[in-house]
Amino acid sequence: MTQQLGFYINQARCVGCKACVVACKDKNDNPVGINFRRVYSFESGSFTDHNDGTYDQNVQAYYLSVSCNHCDDPACVKGCPTTAMYKREEDGVVVVDHEKCVGCQYCSWNCPYGAPQYNAELGKMTKCNLCIDLLEKGERPACEAACIYRAIEVGPIEELRKKYGEVSELKDLPKASMTNPNIVISPHKFAN
Repeated sequence: MTQQLGFYINQARCVGCKACVVACKDKNDNPVGINFRRVYSFESGSFTDHNDGTYDQNVQAYYLSVSCNHCDDPACVKGCPTTAMYKREEDGVVVVDHEKCVGCQYCSWNCPYGAPQYNAELGKMTKCNLCIDLLEKGERPACEAACIYRAIEVGPIEELRKKYGEVSELKDLPKASMTNPNIVISPHKFAN
């Protein structure tokens, strides 16, 4: 493999606008209910009533944008009985060969991130392919290009790790040891 590609997510910059979700959905022409990129919101805290008309608060909220993490050890690939789900040698991107896919959904059941999604219109599994068609033309993936806060960056994972660190799991994500995801996260101050 020449270079494993992956994602950098700056969680502190993400405001939950979902421009990345819409751009991905539009680029891939996905039907309702299929979102290769998803933004999750997390809220915690409470308000304390002092019974004098005043309140104290310790409310926190933050967001996390995720898609397929093109893992080093992808559970979706291991769970595919037809070898339709595979990891490309040249860049480590996990893709679906629709010629082999029978739509059994085993890949979806095995993926802890919920990346593979069944498309009933096709009768096949679909997922983020890191917009490899755009990357091959020198363009940015749809999610990265649409993010007005520049909270998403795609590139060789080793370069992203050198630049941004090694964080690949948060309390709100599955354990990284399950699949060794190719994602680097700058966590929000409330996320750990």
